[in-house]
Order: sequence, then C-alpha cells, then structure tokens
Amino acid sequence: MENDFGKKGKLSAGRVILAGLVMMLVLAMVSGCARDRAVSTGAEKPGQQIELKLAHFWPASHPAETDLVQPWAAEIEKAAGGQVRITSYPGETLLKAADIYGGVKDGIADIGISCFSYTRGNFPVSEVFELPGITYNNSKAASMTAWEGIKQLAPAEVQDTHLLMVITTGPGDLYTKKPVKSLQDLQGMEIRATGLSAATLQALGAAPVAMPQSDAYEALSKGVVKGNLGPLEVLQGWKQAEVTSYITKTPFLYNTLFFVTINKEVWNSLDPQLQQTIDEVTREYFEQVGIGLWDKQNETALNGDIKTNAMEIISLTPEETDEWIKRTEPVQQDFVRRMDKLGLNGQEILDTAKELAQKYNQEFK
Repeated sequence: MENDFGKKGKLSAGRVILAGLVMMLVLAMVSGCARDRAVSTGAEKPGQQIELKLAHFWPASHPAETDLVQPWAAEIEKAAGGQVRITSYPGETLLKAADIYGGVKDGIADIGISCFSYTRGNFPVSEVFELPGITYNNSKAASMTAWEGIKQLAPAEVQDTHLLMVITTGPGDLYTKKPVKSLQDLQGMEIRATGLSAATLQALGAAPVAMPQSDAYEALSKGVVKGNLGPLEVLQGWKQAEVTSYITKTPFLYNTLFFVTINKEVWNSLDPQLQQTIDEVTREYFEQVGIGLWDKQNETALNGDIKTNAMEIISLTPEETDEWIKRTEPVQQDFVRRMDKLGLNGQEILDTAKELAQKYNQEFK
C-alpha cells in the first residue's frame, strides 16, 4: 500500500507533466501567431513568398490596371525571384476610393492607389500641384513636377506611409450636357469635382458636387450633376462621353494627383535588397508608363468615344480665358494663407511648384 509521500510524489510528477504540456501548447500558439504576423506584415523568410494586397478604385478594364498595375506587379515578382506577389483589388472591391490612403496606413491594404483630393484637407501641401493657374503641357510634365516637388518638400502629411510614386492626369477640361462658352453659361451649374477643383469651380460661379469618378456616370445620366471637370480619358475610360455632349477646353483649371503608396510597417519589414528591387522596378514604370499614362488615354479618347459620340469641342475666346484665370487667382492666394497658418512658407511652396512646372514644360513640350 502506498504511503502519503508516494501519492504526493505521483501527483507532483503529474502536475509537472501537465504544466509541460500546457507550456508546449502556448509556445506553439505564440510561434504560429508570430508566423502569421510575419506573413501579414510582409516580413520574409528564405523561400517564403510575401503576399501584398493592392487596392484602387478604377475598374478592372481601365488602363491604370491593365497598363500600369498588372505589368508593374508582374515585373516586381519576376525581379524579386518570386519572393513578392502583389494581388490587385480594382473597382473599390477592397476599399472605397476616399478610404484607400487611410486603409493602407492602417494595414487593411498593403498598397494603395487613389487621389489625394478625395480627402481634401488631409494633404494640404500636396494641393499646390492641383492649383489653377499653373499650366502643364501634359501629364508627363505634371507628373515629374509633382513627384520631384513632393520629394523636395517632404510634407509631413505623407510620412505615415512609404510613397512609391506620384502620377497625375495633367491638364483637364470641362465636360457638360449643355454648351459652356462663357462664365455666364457656367453660373450655378452642378459640376462633379473634388479637392481644389471644387474650390476653383466655386470661384467661377459653378456649383461643385464632390464625388469620385466611379460615381460620376450615374450622376450625369440621372441629371444629379450637369458636367464634370477632368482629363479627357474619363470620357472613354469611364464612359462619360455617353452622358455628356460638350467639351470646353480649360487646361488652366485642372490637374489631379494619384499616390501609389505602401504600408510603412510592411515596407520596413522587407529586406533592404528587396526594397531596392521594388524601388528600381517602380522607378522604371514611373518613367516609362506612369508619367505618360494619361496622355496616352487622352489621345485614345479623342480618337475613340469622343468621335463616336460626336462631342462638340469648344475653345474659349482669349478674353474669356483671361477672365476665367483672373477669377481663380484667389484660390492660389488662399493656399498661401493656409500654408502660412500651418507654420509653413506658402509662397515658397507655390514658387517651387511653378519653377518645376516651367522646368518640365520645357522638357516635355
């Protein structure tokens, strides 16, 4: 018959074994969580493929997806030896257009592409590249101006993610259901616009209505808005030539910036060699595809849906042009004041944009 010591000894041994099993289970769970976290943040191990989710708002058929995102992602995967795979979620299937930057910052998406202007006020310094009255010859000149300018100015507003590139539409025009040949024709007209474009149209006497391009077709077809301000490509890429009839040339009114950015924690978790590979491929696609993407689309639209739908192109008289530009001067002045209130040198920021625009307009005539 066992004595008390023997019983206690067996009980103690059992507790030790049980404690050991519990500890092993906890360690296994912690290890599994760490492994999952490494994958979700992009931290790589030898032979492990990093899956990155990319969110944008263009439809899957849009050249932003077919000519830029897909080839760029494929080239990064190839150059990285299969270590990185980027999966695109077009058409707002992962995040709404206005939520993409915040979604990247918070880790809902790893990479995001959208417009700074969809959340006006969040990117105050970057608005300088969308101001009316600064002329850009094309999207190449505008994109080079914006990317070099942002690198020079290094605004605090974009430091919570890692910017990969910035591209722009370049100059845009006014597309309406009724002809606009003068400021009088524009008074009170509901026009889709975002960011500084909205402020610009308001200064001209129009009634801007904020919404992303993805909502504009339906709004135009239902008469919620009577026009749009944007690059020619929206008439084909977004089918808006079907719901508007007139193009008023207003290249002094418009330029929109798009960001391509990656979650900062994901970026910092990547091996430096992998970061360099992504930077090199991105630089190549910025220079060879990104900066001219909207020029190419605008040309396609001119020879495509604009002709098919027999849209009428209207050129303002020199007197009208001067009056429109004069009416928008307060928008630049307001920008300078807002920057000064933030403790920044507004005039210096504005001069930087103008100088770079002049430089790249000379290069890309």
